[in-house]
Amino acid sequence: QVQLVESGGGLVQAGGSLRLSCTASGRTFNSYAMGWWRQTPGKERELVAAINRSGITTYYADSVKGRFTISRDNAKNTVYLQMNSLKPEDTAVYYCAARAVFGVGKYDYWGQGTQVTVSS
Repeated sequence: QVQLVESGGGLVQAGGSLRLSCTASGRTFNSYAMGWWRQTPGKERELVAAINRSGITTYYADSVKGRFTISRDNAKNTVYLQMNSLKPEDTAVYYCAARAVFGVGKYDYWGQGTQVTVSS
């Protein structure tokens, strides 16, 4: 099992940037592919970005391509989401998640979420 804790959310103006961090407990962080999801009230949770165990392979939703960057530091048990050129529609609760194999389907472990609010 792995426990995930997100940080870095907050309020930012449109066009600004934020960096989310997610730190995992345990010594097997590099055994997991990681993803960042987001959810707004009344909508399904959406996979924003994913990264494989080594950090070489990534996935981005079309809505964030060219603006968001996912990365990981296995020595620090941490995955990041750099968000640039933020838009009001990026406002959501952002969740870090882990699964054994890189992919866009169901994830097995979840953090508690961090709120990101982008004002216009």
